[in-house]
Amino acid sequence: HDRAHKSGTAGRLTLTVQMMQNPQILAALQERLDGLVGSPSGYMESLPKVVKRRVNALKNLQVKCAHIEAKFYEEVHELERKYAALYQPLFDKRSDIVKAAYEPTDEECEWKADDEEELTEEMKEKAKVEEEKKDEEKEDPKGIPEFWLTVFKNVDLLSDMLQEHDEPILKHLQDIKVKFSDQGQPMSFSLEFYFEPNEFFTNTLLTKTYKMRSEPDESDPFSFDGPEIMGCTGCTIDWTKGKNVTLKTIKKKQKHKGRGTVRTVTKTVPNDSFFNFFTPPEVPESGELDEDSEAVLAADFEIGHFIRERIVPRAVLYFTGEAIEDDDDDVSMEGEEEGEEENDPDYDPKVGGRMPTVDLM
Repeated sequence: HDRAHKSGTAGRLTLTVQMMQNPQILAALQERLDGLVGSPSGYMESLPKVVKRRVNALKNLQVKCAHIEAKFYEEVHELERKYAALYQPLFDKRSDIVKAAYEPTDEECEWKADDEEELTEEMKEKAKVEEEKKDEEKEDPKGIPEFWLTVFKNVDLLSDMLQEHDEPILKHLQDIKVKFSDQGQPMSFSLEFYFEPNEFFTNTLLTKTYKMRSEPDESDPFSFDGPEIMGCTGCTIDWTKGKNVTLKTIKKKQKHKGRGTVRTVTKTVPNDSFFNFFTPPEVPESGELDEDSEAVLAADFEIGHFIRERIVPRAVLYFTGEAIEDDDDDVSMEGEEEGEEENDPDYDPKVGGRMPTVDLM
């Protein structure tokens, strides 16, 4: 009986191999597969009408779930607002230490690093002497010089936007704050960049506001996956004459068509700069953008989300580089365990999860 079963299986396998070698059968199979791409598996079509009706009822329930989920995210936003007020005094103190408005006490400065546990007394003494020697050599710096510039340079997402001419300006950046929309107002958040008086512009505050929406799109409710960033607005930078790094002057030679004479004209053109972050492309009423503007906005939303979610809450760890190591660890762990995320277009390992959906409509 067992032998007969095996020989039957072998026969079927041989037949399958022969069929798969037949170009006509392969073509028919491919045609069927092509018809299924981008459509439900065909299983729904094969269901009896009464079952299809019940499946539609389940889909209506799913839409109701999406609307409840939207309310959940609205409450999450309210919680974020509540806790932002609790974090803020700590962030204010961080800012005061960075800009030398407050000198922390010895007790506040005491920090036992993991590697100190294994140091002998002799090594500690030697390290202390070297530290004191270094301090004597330097002039006494105020606060934590170039704190935010260092954070920007340490994070790939931000350093990619940085140009050499931006760095002297960002040395004057003293704080970044996140401000949530008031209760009862449309959902949004603002990033506030505080600068000390400087030679580049007269503003002491630059802002970037992100408008959000937490409700399913009626035309596609199943795509709802949390709040979406709908658009953003920047601010006007009042540049000091000759200091605007977002523009550059180029010289072009122009030939006169009739006389054939050549003259040199000076033209002002846009220049790569981090400060272009404050003049994002405007989304027209129709919501339709060209590909370049759409790509710029998608990158902008990612950066805004990252500054809000990671940079502002954990700035010191990006300054020291510890958060970057943690992010790298998270990525490798997720890569090992999940394996699928890298194929998910909405997944961004730098952000550590799904991005808010970019919706330009």
